[in-house]
Amino acid sequence: MSAKRYYYEPADGHGLPHDPLNAIIGPRPIGWISSYDQQGNRNLAPYSFFNCFNYRPPIIGFASSGWKDSVQNIVETKEFVWNLATRELAEQMNETSASIPRGEDEFVRAGLTAVVGQKVKASLVAESPVNFECRLSQCIQLTTADGAAIDSWLVLGEVVAVHIDESLLKDGIYQTALAKPVLRAGGPSAYYTIDESHRFDLTRPDAR
Repeated sequence: MSAKRYYYEPADGHGLPHDPLNAIIGPRPIGWISSYDQQGNRNLAPYSFFNCFNYRPPIIGFASSGWKDSVQNIVETKEFVWNLATRELAEQMNETSASIPRGEDEFVRAGLTAVVGQKVKASLVAESPVNFECRLSQCIQLTTADGAAIDSWLVLGEVVAVHIDESLLKDGIYQTALAKPVLRAGGPSAYYTIDESHRFDLTRPDAR
């Protein structure tokens, strides 16, 4: 490692070819979110600001830069589905990021199969090996440190049903690498996946 540190203050810009924030906080799982509007039109879109925030009840969330169709739909219907984006589905996931008119179906555009959930009316991506059916918990407009509202929205949902391809379970334990999840990295186009060769194990001090 170099002793030199590149320093910048975000309010003044980063001065680099591409904002390094996305690359530093990464790789990040993809929030591949399916929803529908009040007329029943399906929507499917990937969000790279996504994570899990609570065990019981399970709460997941994604952030949207701008009030996009997914946010509008979820606020209206109070539900959505998260679908695991895998290496096999990466190109189709990317296709669903296209800016198309509201009401057009990304499932059709990407050649994906829509299956209505068991607990929610939002559709699952049938080709995805893991799906979380969710009900809206909170939709929060983000603010700066001084309280000024910004055009970014955090959508949190309680997971009310989980679908897992049983081939990803070994002795009842979910095998993260086996699914080959797609993870967003830095720059305009960088993604990663993982495999078992990158695994290492640590035991927490309190469990020793």
